[in-house]
Amino acid sequence: MPEENQARHVAIIMDGNGRWAKRRGLPRAMGHKRGVEAVRKLVRSLEGTGIECLTLYAFSSENWKRPEEEVSDLMNLMRSFIRSDLEEFVANGVRLKIVGDWRALDPDIVAMLEDALERTAGGTHTVAVALNYGSQQEIAGAARAAAKEGEITPEAIERHLFTSDLPPVDLLIRTSGEVRLSNFLLWQMAYAEMIFVDTLWPDFGPEDLRKALDVFAKRERRYGGR
Repeated sequence: MPEENQARHVAIIMDGNGRWAKRRGLPRAMGHKRGVEAVRKLVRSLEGTGIECLTLYAFSSENWKRPEEEVSDLMNLMRSFIRSDLEEFVANGVRLKIVGDWRALDPDIVAMLEDALERTAGGTHTVAVALNYGSQQEIAGAARAAAKEGEITPEAIERHLFTSDLPPVDLLIRTSGEVRLSNFLLWQMAYAEMIFVDTLWPDFGPEDLRKALDVFAKRERRYGGR
């Protein structure tokens, strides 16, 4: 496959955990738990795909509006995932990156993430997780930082984005049939291809990712040209 037809940076809006659980008469927490298992399978399948960075929308700055019990369940799942999967990340050369205002999370989670970031810093491919993230807030903050340095240019803003060390997003995938961006990586996806699938996130697996990559490979990217 020609290099230009390979997606280096794939971003996923992982949607549908609650609906997956509801259809099965299960609590929402079980849907989120199965969603974490889907993340685990996908990360393990990245070898050989050509993907250098996978960015996952895990918890938006708007998700704090959800019921307190659900937010607590999500935070506990995060704790559990770090404990159970960190060693595997290290062993497989996966670099963890966090985008968003993650230092506003509970102190124990912040400490766990700091340790995980340090221990995976030498990884050769990246899994970026968006936590307490909102793209409009990110762009506004980057513009303020750029203004302090001088002229506000696209290049100056990009230097101050959470993703300044990552390539632009090539492909966005959103699961569950929803067709919107939900304040996710708006700047970084200026020229991204987008694929929206009906599959609920807990049912999205490595084969679904490969199908999306095949669709991406057939698209002609013109970047405003002809």
